[in-house]
Amino acid sequence: MSTVAVTRLVEAPVASVWRVFTELPGRAAWLSTVTAVELLTPGPFGAGTVWRETRMMSDGAEITEDFRVAECVVPERFVVVSPGIGADYRMTYSFVPVLAGRRRGGTMVTVVQDGSPTAPTGRLLALVFGGLAARTAEGALRRDLDDLAHFAVAA
Repeated sequence: MSTVAVTRLVEAPVASVWRVFTELPGRAAWLSTVTAVELLTPGPFGAGTVWRETRMMSDGAEITEDFRVAECVVPERFVVVSPGIGADYRMTYSFVPVLAGRRRGGTMVTVVQDGSPTAPTGRLLALVFGGLAARTAEGALRRDLDDLAHFAVAA
């Protein structure tokens, strides 16, 4: 199992950041690598919500993944799970208001991604390419949080 964690200050209140992040149909408008989002369950964002997301990878290839919200505590945190190719992923997003100092009124957003190989080939790839995969995941998560910070401030 590999774990990657990224934290980013967003200069917007928690309610605004939460709204931007959980408004699933609008994700392609603010996530620079997302080309399409398909909501697979009706209703508001919460535990049980499922969506399909297509992203452009750094090598130009597109990848489509399904995501399911496993846990949700509005507006503090949610957990998303996704079956990958040879590995399952669990991402925990936390939204903490900044209550003091010159960044007061902002939000610290943290995402922790845990990946677990599900097949022998996934275990072998994790062993051989684990460090590279972790750096790639970290870069992608950091880019997503940078996109969120830019859009949430402008919204």
